[in-house]
Amino acid sequence: MKRVKKNKSKAKAPKQHSLLYSVKQNKELTALYFILRLVIIFIFVLNIIRGKYESAMTCGLTFILMLIPSFIDRSLHIELPSVLETFMILFVFSANILGEIGSFYEKIPFLDTILHTLNGFICAGVGFGLTDILNRSKKVKFNLSPIFVCLFSFCFSMTAGTVWEFFEFGVDTFLGKDMQKDTIVTTINSTLLSGNDTNAVTHISGIASTTVNGKDLGINGYLDIGLIDTMKDLMVNFVGAVVFNGLGFIYLKNRGKKASFLNNFIPKKAEDITEE
Repeated sequence: MKRVKKNKSKAKAPKQHSLLYSVKQNKELTALYFILRLVIIFIFVLNIIRGKYESAMTCGLTFILMLIPSFIDRSLHIELPSVLETFMILFVFSANILGEIGSFYEKIPFLDTILHTLNGFICAGVGFGLTDILNRSKKVKFNLSPIFVCLFSFCFSMTAGTVWEFFEFGVDTFLGKDMQKDTIVTTINSTLLSGNDTNAVTHISGIASTTVNGKDLGINGYLDIGLIDTMKDLMVNFVGAVVFNGLGFIYLKNRGKKASFLNNFIPKKAEDITEE
């Protein structure tokens, strides 16, 4: 009686998760990664030479954040569409390198609004994809209706946006920075300035200047320190999440019938891609 030898060799990682395969399949994305990393390294070295260590740390953080998509792809075996991955690395680069180090937030006032709207859209896509992966998994008894998939995706996006605002507030409070940008307003409503202990509201309009410790700040209005910026960021994050999930609901209802624009923004398990 012959013995059957068992194959004890370890299973090889799926071809689609190998580095060489990724480079061959996404030459444009690989080139973008290469160029952006060179730029970050150059700016990092330049800031070290100039003694701007805070900006150098921002470069280091950006470099690490740009490794996350590759980590998700190879370690978690979750396929990130090339369009989504491109948007993610451009978002990180724009927010940290262009916005913070290059002062593009001041040079292009609407850049912050665009990035937070995009963040709402992208995070909704990530939350949508993760829920959909569980929904379609044969190993997990998890079956949500399309409306609940979209609800989770929306909540995931809004939570991510809120946590980021917590981060900005923490940096401003404990490190003395100004990530929550100031806003100039000409009208305020305040109970504190009413001068009594009641809940009466004092309305002050037509504010033409602000004086602090006897010094005129030289602005045509009152300085709001962060509140309006935070609420605006959360509102445009809301818009991005709603837009994605409106399209996402239609996507789930018509899955497999025709190609969808959202396929470019939804992470998937490798085995699910062939089923689309």
